[in-house]
Amino acid sequence: MTADAPHVLDNPALASLTGPHAHFAEKRGRVLRYPVDVSPWLALPDEPDAGDWADLAALTGPGVEVPLSGYAGQVPAGWEITFHVEGVQFVDDGIAAAPDPEAVRLGPADVPEILDLIARTRPGPFLPRTIEMGTYLGIRREGALVAMAGERLHPPGWTEISAVCTDPAVRGQGLATRLVLAVAHGIRQRGETPFLHTGARNTHAIRLYESLGFRLRRPTAFLAARVPERLPDGVF
Repeated sequence: MTADAPHVLDNPALASLTGPHAHFAEKRGRVLRYPVDVSPWLALPDEPDAGDWADLAALTGPGVEVPLSGYAGQVPAGWEITFHVEGVQFVDDGIAAAPDPEAVRLGPADVPEILDLIARTRPGPFLPRTIEMGTYLGIRREGALVAMAGERLHPPGWTEISAVCTDPAVRGQGLATRLVLAVAHGIRQRGETPFLHTGARNTHAIRLYESLGFRLRRPTAFLAARVPERLPDGVF
């Protein structure tokens, strides 16, 4: 009996950077990453070897903290785990995706306001060029951006919903729900399937996503490690 083939969502950053987001990919050997002003996600092979870790170190530089989201193996000697949070991955299981009449598409001119909302609500990393990863929708009240959601990783046939956030002053009005459904509608219109990640202890978000029709696919983890300051000769 042979093992099941890996699913693209088992290593979504790799599937994205070798697929629809290949134009973003910075590469050394089998290691890929997004530009540092686009996204912190990077992609290791499913089973990285010593050469892959050396390539990662060369790509990022000594002493740098690198995200290893979704990685479930061991890091080499000398690498320090600096962050580890258990997470979950959800997939569309019949959500009632629908456009929203109040949602507006956000673009590069909106980035300063987006970054301000992200800083106040902390849904996860959003960098100056993250807006280029996909469609981002927002809702404004009296001209001010008060809620948003958008698209991040893009494995073939799938698109991740991310940056779901609402200004504390307008929470409880269902704006996040409306934006998630609107972003999902756009994904579905392309013939793709929405998925998303959140923290395993974020019970509020998990209840929301399950109520909308997302299904837990698998546990995952968000972690980061620091590249050793000193590496073997020949790595750089």
